[in-house]
Amino acid sequence: MDFDANAASPADSGLFGLPHGSAEAHVHVLGVPFEATTSYRAGTCHAPEAILAASRQVDLFDLHFDKPYERGIWMAPLAARVTDWNLEARELAAPIIERGGATASDAPAVARVDFLCDAVRGEVRAFTERCLEHGGLPVILGGDHSTPLGAMEACGVRFPGMAVLQFDAHADLRPSYEGFQWSHASVMHNALHGPAGISRLLQVGVRDLCEQEHDVIQGDPRVRTHFGHELAAARHGSGTRALAREAVASLPEHVFVSFDVDGLDPALCPNTGTPVPGGLGWDEAMIWLEELAASDRRVVGLDLNEVSPGPRGDPGGSSWDAIIGARLLYRLIGAAVA
Repeated sequence: MDFDANAASPADSGLFGLPHGSAEAHVHVLGVPFEATTSYRAGTCHAPEAILAASRQVDLFDLHFDKPYERGIWMAPLAARVTDWNLEARELAAPIIERGGATASDAPAVARVDFLCDAVRGEVRAFTERCLEHGGLPVILGGDHSTPLGAMEACGVRFPGMAVLQFDAHADLRPSYEGFQWSHASVMHNALHGPAGISRLLQVGVRDLCEQEHDVIQGDPRVRTHFGHELAAARHGSGTRALAREAVASLPEHVFVSFDVDGLDPALCPNTGTPVPGGLGWDEAMIWLEELAASDRRVVGLDLNEVSPGPRGDPGGSSWDAIIGARLLYRLIGAAVA
């Protein structure tokens, strides 16, 4: 294949400007433009398109992980049916969310939203299973944080005892939120209590949660959480790298990485749906990925979610959020295939 990794990317090229098709790519990326239960600011449904565009500006040689592109990275075409599901579900969910939650009269709308969310879950799970069948690395690009649940389930079934390494400002451990079973605020509850068989959930950067979620963290031995203030203490004391190394060492062999972009300092993701002060700086996040790559853990799947270029979208990929999202996606893939 005639490809110059040092040249500029053509405007119509694939993710990161790469020419790979599904057959020769080890990394298969599925964009999921879905955000039905987004509970504050919308826009994450535009992330796959915006990140695809911004990715063509990412240099393929990486100072942290060398040349991840050599393993082959392919992004599946965005499915129009998922966009249609999102439009329908969002229209039904929006008035319920604006009122602060569902009432008895909302039962038909809630049931339909849950049905459509479950359809997305099935779509993502099927994509992940196909990728795993061929020995590839499945990557889910949301959309809101509900979107990768099917991938976690498929990976958990394939790799029993798998752990999830979650970067996030929020715990996402509510049994449901605003009446919706498959809410973005419930994804880790659903992963822990579904067919994934997760042995450990390691959360990094949590700094906004409800009392019920705090009780789960205190009471479920599978869950270990490094809160935002603990990361800040390490940053100014014993050191981020030592904390990251010790935390990663506690994980089993197989790991699914779930990266909610609001785990970062909101200066890096100003349009994300539910920003929270504090969070991981860029270099700090890279230390965590370096330590993961340097460990003997195997990343079996990953996602990047809650990137939002704003409610009107960004097809050119010029927003700061899309730029950060594209570079973070390449680094996540780099850590996984290092």
